[in-house]
Amino acid sequence: RQTNYYLAQGRGIRRIVALFDNIEDLVTENDRRYDEDAATFDQDRLQTAYDILTRTLPWIVTWSSEIEHDEYIRMIKMLRQGADGARGDDTSKLKALVADWVNRELKPNPPVDPDDKHTRGFINDACGKLLCPAELDWNNPATKAGIRDRSQGYIVTEPSFPTFLYERYTANLDDLEAGLFKGRILLQAFKAVFTSPSSAKDVEGDGDGADIIENNRRARRAGWGLKVKKHVRFALSSITSWRTVDGDFDYILFWQSIVDFFERPPGREAQRRVNKLLEWWTRKVFGRSRREDLTDVMRSSMSVNALARQRAELDDAAFNSN
Repeated sequence: RQTNYYLAQGRGIRRIVALFDNIEDLVTENDRRYDEDAATFDQDRLQTAYDILTRTLPWIVTWSSEIEHDEYIRMIKMLRQGADGARGDDTSKLKALVADWVNRELKPNPPVDPDDKHTRGFINDACGKLLCPAELDWNNPATKAGIRDRSQGYIVTEPSFPTFLYERYTANLDDLEAGLFKGRILLQAFKAVFTSPSSAKDVEGDGDGADIIENNRRARRAGWGLKVKKHVRFALSSITSWRTVDGDFDYILFWQSIVDFFERPPGREAQRRVNKLLEWWTRKVFGRSRREDLTDVMRSSMSVNALARQRAELDDAAFNSN
């Protein structure tokens, strides 16, 4: 029973805490800071992930100090197994879903095969358009040929944002932040993983607002699906099994650049734009709360408040009659 508990608790680690780092590395970095304060960017990332881990699994610190070493090792192993299992499930789920979304939106001929990844990647015109670096024009035949041949000037690496991250899959080279992380397929993937596959069918308007308070908490714990961006790229690519490097593209460095965009803005204005983007995601995924629009008069006429008032009036009437 305890093994199943560890496995279940571990499933959220790759989604919420850290996509690639091991729990042992997070703990080691936290322990290191008791002896020295100096830290590199990579060490800061580990510490941030450790803080999220202890907030997500608050029992882990107490349990780690109370159980025997062998039990601790087993716990870490089961958590890691649960985490990697969830990542595999998400990858498998999005493999078919992303193909369906691409076919519906871009209508490629022939359509993307949901079961065969060999026909994806840059050899597929629709997938290539979405994977193309934002600074290049996929509609230019020279771009397609250069990327497919991996020619000088067309090598696709992680310092280039793929166009699927952008709204309408188009980047403004004079303002590369405009529309970034607003791609339709990206939003669909987040909803499929963090809410449900059926919710990903409709992303045009705002979310339905169901349980808005709890859903906002869940969304913020989820780090706004930083890992989903990696999963979408993997689903569009032609590689058939998960690995951290796809040709010249390093998924770990890609993930870290996205984390830094959100967690290391260069100044106040950049932080304000990040907050605005997160608010956009909250609204698109979960809807907006209308509680603030309710006036006192409207609240007083609602059935719960009206019933309380009626019951009090009946009691007062009975007391006065006696």
